[in-house]
Amino acid sequence: MKQILLAEDDIDFGGILKQYLEISGFGVTWTKDGNEALEQFKMETFDICVLDVMMPKMDGFNLAEQIIEINPEIPFIFLTARKMKEDKIRGLKLGADDYIVKPFEADELVLRLSNILKRTSKVAHSIPSNTKIQIGKYVFDTKRLQLTINNTIQQLTEKEAALIVFLFEHKNQLLKRQEILKAVWHNDDFFSGRSMDVFISRLRKYFKQDPSISIESIRGVGLEFKLS
Repeated sequence: MKQILLAEDDIDFGGILKQYLEISGFGVTWTKDGNEALEQFKMETFDICVLDVMMPKMDGFNLAEQIIEINPEIPFIFLTARKMKEDKIRGLKLGADDYIVKPFEADELVLRLSNILKRTSKVAHSIPSNTKIQIGKYVFDTKRLQLTINNTIQQLTEKEAALIVFLFEHKNQLLKRQEILKAVWHNDDFFSGRSMDVFISRLRKYFKQDPSISIESIRGVGLEFKLS
């Protein structure tokens, strides 16, 4: 049973949504504000988060930022009563897997949750085990999922590691976005593309101490992992 963290301050709507999701086969932990949701996330393991944007104490956007700090790979959906373009853009920049405007049919949410979980549960591009790869001045330990430079260690998630492996295997080659998405995300839809952009931004930060390494974007085409 997939576990959902539901953060929704509307008591009537939240109660109905919890019941419908449970009837649909999900386990649901329902919290009524951002702070309560964050504390619950720290104590339990969830497969996906459903976050209302407008909540007391901590809104959905700030909650998502805190959750990502704990687990960068957790998928999440924003729920909102507002149709503001700025809200949608902010949510997608955070790496949201979907964004649903109220009112909506509960079975639509169930379908979107199922599709996201199916997509995110697929195994990413294979990571070689028990291997240390030299990438410029960095050492990438594929067993421990660690990137090291000058005794500074960056702990990686599995998807970050899989993305590094794929880019390194195709270094100094122009890669189409669809190639990367299908290899690492196993899906080239819009939300996977937004997720990839978030991960690429992280990798640029991780590799910034070595000027011989760069990840260059070619607008409308793809990316090139340059290693000189």
